[in-house]
Amino acid sequence: MIEHLYLFFISFLSNLFSAFSGGGAGVIQLPAILMLYNYPFVVSLASHKIATVALGVGASIKFFSNIKINKQFFLTSLFIGLPAVIIGAYFINGVQDTQARLALGFFIITIAIYSFSQKTIGLNEKKMPGSILKKTIGFTLIFLVGLLNGSLSAGTGLLFTISLVTIFGMTYKMAIAYTLIIVGFFYNLVGAITLATYASISWEILPSLIIGSLLGGYIGAHLSISKDNKTIKNFYQIVTLLVGLKLIYS
Repeated sequence: MIEHLYLFFISFLSNLFSAFSGGGAGVIQLPAILMLYNYPFVVSLASHKIATVALGVGASIKFFSNIKINKQFFLTSLFIGLPAVIIGAYFINGVQDTQARLALGFFIITIAIYSFSQKTIGLNEKKMPGSILKKTIGFTLIFLVGLLNGSLSAGTGLLFTISLVTIFGMTYKMAIAYTLIIVGFFYNLVGAITLATYASISWEILPSLIIGSLLGGYIGAHLSISKDNKTIKNFYQIVTLLVGLKLIYS
């Protein structure tokens, strides 16, 4: 019972921060499952994936009534990213998890440093890129996010957020809204379904995870909507740096 309470509070806090900053829940929630219950990695990942769908649901409920979705970009992100999620989920057994997390940690820290160095980026909205080259780079990054989301499920929301800010010209607030809907709900849902086809699910821990993720996602999205882009950017940078360091330390 105590372990379930610990897991609920960890799930609530990690998903609250994730909904406010655009990612990072997996870096806290997934290791917590591994430490508390000593499950195999794939079992922990599958259980975590199902719970993070609740993060997307909680955040989407709040964001859908407060932002205007670009349907073309939204559908293209699903068309490109969802197959990558399935590929990543099926190939997780062949991934050297330690090396992959180390590389991802250094990459995310680089993102944090880049965001710190760009004082005005993400504070004001810009036009979507018109050039084929920029669109290709942007959607290639989205495909990469899908691969990582299906396999490692750690820090991928942060990568998606910074891609939308730097390549597609969104503000941090708008980018986080898209991230939580596209990655938080759709990518995680498809990843969870894919993993469930060959990995066991720990049903006993799901109530604590799902309730914590749902409440954390909703409250985090509410906080994100209520704050200005500069505050959200500062929080994103701190979370990104901590997530990168946590991945390397792990």
